[in-house]
Formats: sequence, C-alpha cells, structure tokens
Amino acid sequence: MNAAEQSGGRPADAGRPSAADPHLAGFTSVLRALRRWWRQVIVEIDQAGVIAARREEAYLSGRYMFMTAMSGGIAILGLLLSSPAVVIGAMLLSPLMGPIIGLGFALAIGDYAWLRKSAKALLGGSLMAILLCALIVFLSPIQTVTSEIAARTRPNLFDLLVALFSALAGAYAMIRGREGTIVGVAIATALMPPLAVVGYGMATVNGTVFGGALLLFVTNAITIALTAMLMARLYGFRAALTERQTMLQNLAVTAVFIGLAVPLGYSLVQIAREANGARVVNSGIQSLFNPQSRLSQVDIDWRAEPVRIEATVLTPRIEAEAEARGQRSLAAMLGKPVELRINQYMVGTGAKAAEAAQLARAQEQREAAESAQAAEISRELALVAGVSEGEVTLDRGKRRAVVRARPLPGAQLAAYRALERRIAADATDWTVALQPPPGPLPTIPFADGEPNAAGLAALELIAWAAERTGQRVEIAGPAQDAQAARQWLLEQGVDAVTAEGPAPVRARWRIATNEED
Repeated sequence: MNAAEQSGGRPADAGRPSAADPHLAGFTSVLRALRRWWRQVIVEIDQAGVIAARREEAYLSGRYMFMTAMSGGIAILGLLLSSPAVVIGAMLLSPLMGPIIGLGFALAIGDYAWLRKSAKALLGGSLMAILLCALIVFLSPIQTVTSEIAARTRPNLFDLLVALFSALAGAYAMIRGREGTIVGVAIATALMPPLAVVGYGMATVNGTVFGGALLLFVTNAITIALTAMLMARLYGFRAALTERQTMLQNLAVTAVFIGLAVPLGYSLVQIAREANGARVVNSGIQSLFNPQSRLSQVDIDWRAEPVRIEATVLTPRIEAEAEARGQRSLAAMLGKPVELRINQYMVGTGAKAAEAAQLARAQEQREAAESAQAAEISRELALVAGVSEGEVTLDRGKRRAVVRARPLPGAQLAAYRALERRIAADATDWTVALQPPPGPLPTIPFADGEPNAAGLAALELIAWAAERTGQRVEIAGPAQDAQAARQWLLEQGVDAVTAEGPAPVRARWRIATNEED
C-alpha cells in the first residue's frame, strides 16, 4: 500500500496550499509590501542628517532667545486683547519646539550631552518668556482675565491627546524631511501661550491661573519630547543601551505618561461633571416657574462652599418661594449644599415682551453702573477738594463733574491740577473739573526772548487755572516778554492783558473794574 492509499486515497501533500492558492499569494504580497516599506522608510532614512538638523535647532543661541522673547511678547498682548489671530502669530514664531524635539531625539540615541544642552535651552527660553510676559502684564493697564487666558488655565486629558497626536505628526515630518507640517504642529500644541499665561499669573499673583497654565505647558512639553523619542526608536534611531536599560527607559516613559494622564483625566471628569451639573441646575430652576417663563442667565461658582448659583428669570408671575424651593431641590439633585439667588422680572407671555424685558434689564444694569461711577467720582472729588459731596456738581447727561476746592495747607496751583488729573484718569468718559481756590500764579521764566521749558510749564498751568476759574490774567514784565506770554495765553483761549514791569515776567489775577467790560 502506497502513501496515498494509507492516507485514505489522498495525495501526501494534498493538505498544503499550492502555489496557485489565492490565500498564499495574498499573504506573500503583503510580506513583500512590508519589506519594501521597511527598506524605503526605515533603512533609507538619513539618520545622521536628521540628527544634525535637530541638534542645530536645540541649542541656546542669540537668535533663539530673541525669537522666544518676541513670541512671548506677542502672545501676552494677544491674550490680553483676547485676539486669537495675534496668539496664533506668537505660536508660529515660537522656537521652543526645537529643544523639546531635541530632548526626545537625545533620549532615543542616548546622547546625554545633547540632552543637557536641549534642557538648558528649553529652561532658559521658558524662564525669559515668563519674566518678560510678567513685566508686560505688570506695566499694562489691562489685567483682566480674558477668554483666551481662561482657556489655558484648566488643562485636561484632551490636551494631553492633542499634544500626543501633534508630536507624532511633528516627529514624522522631521524624520521624513517634510518640515512644512511643523507649522500646523506649532499651532496645535501652542507652547508659547501657556507660558505667557504663567507670566500673567505671576504678575497678578493669581495662583490658580499660574498653576493651571504651568501644568498645560509641562504636559505639552513632556508629551512632545517622549513621543518624539518613541517615533525616533520606531524609525531605527538606537541608543548604546543594554536590553535591560532600554526596558527601564521604556517603563519610565510609560510611568510619565500615566502620571500626566491621571490628574488631567481627573480634570476632564470634573469639567464633565460641571457641564452635567449646569444642565441639572438649568432644568431645576426652569421647573420652578411657569412654562412660559424664560431663563435668561445662570452663573455658577462650583468652587464655593456651598455652591453659589445666581439666576435671572423672566416670568409672567413672580414666585415668592422660588429661591427656598429651588435651593432644597438643587441641593438634593447635586448632592451638595447650594446657595441660590434668583432675580425675577415680570414680563408678558409673548416673545416680544420677554425681549423687551431683557432690554429693560440691560438698560437698568447700565444705569446702575453709571450711577455707581458718578457716586464714586463725586466722593473722590469731594475728598480731594475738602468739601462735602453735596457741593460737587454732576451733569450726568453731559457726563461732567465740577467742584470748587477749598484752600489746602501748603498746596500750590500745581497740586490741584495733579489731583484733578488723578481723578480724571479713573473717571473714563467723564470730564472732571477741579476749580482751584484763589492763589498766586507762577513766575514765567524767559530765555532769549522766548519762554524756556519752565516758562512753558508755567504758562500751561496758568491757562488751566484760568479755564477752571473763568478769570482774566494780567502779565507784568518787560514789554516784549509780557506780550509774548500774553499771545501764548490768547492762543489757548485765555483772556489776558499786559502791564509794564521789571523782569522776571509775573502773572496775577486781573481784578475787573467798572471801566472794563
């Protein structure tokens, strides 16, 4: 009996796939494609050229520090102005990606001298950017937390994923020589804006802003560096490490990613809880009122203890017990103490009535703000003038405030003008006039027939006092000098006359006589 007969009549190799088997042919073609990809993508990478290019961009230099400073300055101005276009411009200028990618490649090939230089460049540039941004914010009259600033103070797990995917794209582009992709990577990772917000938090002594922005920057930087290392390893960049050392390095990278993911994931969970809580609060408050009511605005402070909620409701019927009932129900739904305040505005049942009520509320808020500003201006003017608030004249229609000051011990004319300017600087959109008490006018120094710098300053002070008091000024001195001073005052709209007298040129108030108009 032959082999075929022993096997039940089948040929000995009947169970093996033949060369014509379509499954075998498909598998073979996949293997060939993988071999071609490995030769073209991995083996043919110019590793020396890639490393040389990355080294060049990862070191501390004058150009690097200058571009970092310019990027930081543009970023903080864009954040203060809440201008996304300006912030994007700062992202494109920032050279911080160079040393961060350098850290990753240095880890991949085990070049610790390169690693130290890259870390030095990153640390030096980051500190300079933070200090410059803090200085700009400290000197800036605008220090409010804009939406652009707030967006970078609460990082979460999604920010880690953005940095991860961006780093994968950036490392691939650098290894494969497709540098144009780095523009998009720079915008996606946004390294400079978080640093600028760190400077803002330092200048305003805001720990929440400082800590949140710093965590976002550290998250982006570490994720980019470690992802670049992994991509370099994938493309065949190798370090002179033992198998055990390589395993320890991989474990360290994994631990860092987990260490970043845990707090960022917790932050994401908190954001999700607050979003869900906001929906619960909105529906809970709406349920307290007539179905035709409209919930206009809800502000929630989740960090307060108890949670503070303030809502505005436009309703056809005032609900007297709404706050008490809402506070109990919301505390039960949220599982934590709640302090609820509801501002109710009675309106009609139509949409137009609700819109009219919203406009009326906005007008009421604006008038309340204007009244508060007018009261503050009146209080400050009365304080510096040494009078009661009732002696301050306020014209709210023309937005003008006027007061006549009492003589202050040791105060000269310049002191009253300085007080007026100080109040006017805070009273935006208002005209503030502080009328000085009767007192001597300054001497007007001349040089070569013209008022010198001190003389011009004296003339400006005299013109200010004359405008505030409405009195005529008399200039006494040598005829030519007195006439020049008078002409200068006339050009400023001040009524002035001259009188013969010795040098220096002096000014005094002109007492009107019956013969004068």
